[in-house]
Amino acid sequence: MKKIYLLLLFITALLANDKVHTYAKNEECKVCHTTIYDEFYTSMHANSIPQKDPIHNAVWQKHPHNKKLQRYSCGKCHTPAANNLDKMLTKGQKALPESKNVTHTEGISCAYCHRIKSIELHKKTNTNMITNTPKTYFGTRKESLESPFHSIASDGNEIFKNGNVCIGCHSHKQNKFGLNVCSTNIDNQMDQANCVSCHMPQIKGSVSNLSNTKTHAFHGFSGSHFHSDMLTQYVDLSILRNIEHFYVNIDNRTSHALLLHPLRVAVLKVSVTRGAKTTPLENQVFVRVIGKDGKPAMPWTADTTIKDTMIQANEKRSIKYDFKLQKGDRVDVVLGWYLVNPKAVKKLNLENETIATEFHLFKKQSFTF
Repeated sequence: MKKIYLLLLFITALLANDKVHTYAKNEECKVCHTTIYDEFYTSMHANSIPQKDPIHNAVWQKHPHNKKLQRYSCGKCHTPAANNLDKMLTKGQKALPESKNVTHTEGISCAYCHRIKSIELHKKTNTNMITNTPKTYFGTRKESLESPFHSIASDGNEIFKNGNVCIGCHSHKQNKFGLNVCSTNIDNQMDQANCVSCHMPQIKGSVSNLSNTKTHAFHGFSGSHFHSDMLTQYVDLSILRNIEHFYVNIDNRTSHALLLHPLRVAVLKVSVTRGAKTTPLENQVFVRVIGKDGKPAMPWTADTTIKDTMIQANEKRSIKYDFKLQKGDRVDVVLGWYLVNPKAVKKLNLENETIATEFHLFKKQSFTF
């Protein structure tokens, strides 16, 4: 009976990730896709394992699956090309992320993403289905490109055509308590926009050394960590002035909340300069706090959302400032974020990690009256 139970667990783990595949190394892609490889190499996709991402590592160090079970359950999305992914996803097995295992350090590899043929939608988290056809890759370009090393298919692959190939990992994550830890609200689409068009915009440069295209999709993946300037066009800042006060408006024109991960905190900083004097006004903080028993808790123990002031999808938030503006005043508005809530930095032992403690400026505008 015990053997049958373990077999069922093993099969479940395989189905949860569409079984373990072998993928071409990122270095192989570099030969023809030099520009794209250089962009990818500095992205969070290439640095998705704990040894390369201090924030993810800090959370992983506290995860019960780490020291207690020694099973990297995050591997489904963080090391999907791992040669022992089946063990990472199977109860009773032991498999931790290793800095010397190339299938781990590949991160969310080039070949992995471009071999996703479809996505199975599930309540807790989605599943990427990988093609078994050797040297078959999918892309988003409408025109046909030829390669002597692999085939490239776009027609017929709906998730690449509509740009939502990312939702296998980035749609939602529900924990064992039924709490949706984070969600991109994928059903709420923007007009003529999707995951790829926003986070992988077309920029100058050929897609390959073997072809001569004017543009290619940016593979540095703009987001909260890096290249967020590419996303500023989707968030507008404006001011409405009344006699005794004024409002700062934040218009989030995206299909998901301004920030998704519950560790992150958005901050609006406003100051008024009158002559030679600058007066900073009270900072406005936008955050989603998950927890248990009324206190903040880690994602695997939280069972409710304690507080949610994050700017939501397609929301226009107005913040009132009781300050009477005069002619000649300049109002400086800064919107940005911390990748780790300052209240959690010490608990996660991240005090000496700049990426976790610095304020990431997203957008800044000045208004003169």
